[in-house]
Amino acid sequence: MFDRSLFNPDPVVETISIGGRPLCHVIDNALLEPERWVDFAATNRHAFRDSPQNAFPGPELPLPDAALMQLDGFFSRHLRQRFEVRRTLRLNARLSIASRRPEELQPRQWLCHVDRLRSERGQRALASVLYLFADETLGGTGFYRPRRPLDEIAQLMDEAAVLPAAEFGARHGLHPAYMTASNAWFEKIAVVPPRWNRLIFYSGTVFHSGDITAPERLCDDPRSGRLTLNGFFTCRRNLA
Repeated sequence: MFDRSLFNPDPVVETISIGGRPLCHVIDNALLEPERWVDFAATNRHAFRDSPQNAFPGPELPLPDAALMQLDGFFSRHLRQRFEVRRTLRLNARLSIASRRPEELQPRQWLCHVDRLRSERGQRALASVLYLFADETLGGTGFYRPRRPLDEIAQLMDEAAVLPAAEFGARHGLHPAYMTASNAWFEKIAVVPPRWNRLIFYSGTVFHSGDITAPERLCDDPRSGRLTLNGFFTCRRNLA
């Protein structure tokens, strides 16, 4: 499947800005044959696994090196300069299917999050999501900014990772649900609607969450569920 160019060689990149600063870059018609990725996911449905290391609410399938090279090549040609980075130091990507019901979510999945990639001085963490589903009611991606000091946000996130759901909910006035709106902790600042074969790139340090307003429509079938390709980049910043 990954033996030839998979990405559109001449993409149109649109930028969503908040307060004059770029928030997210959006590319429609990103893949030349997006249905091949859905076929690949369906064929390998048995290999998807839940991952306890991250907060994604459903099973995932790591992509082979050939696919990573294709994704990184596309990023390098069309997005690298927009993020003011020189080269990719680390990259991992996976196909993912959001499928958990609200009552099945862990407390950390009730909140927006940042992608906690290992990053050192002179590096930058970036992320991407490719929507591989046609049903737009399954939801896109919402972006948020904190309403509380960052030390309070950090404590909230730490407690979400360790406290039992009932205790965490009672302590903070939260309940099991996908985050789709502002609350006392975060303000929703933008949402990118999903579209078949739409690819978005954004900083991994921006709070974000799947904008899943109809969780009853979720399922674990790659052909009808909320299938995405999620990429995570660690890049070297440009020299000052």
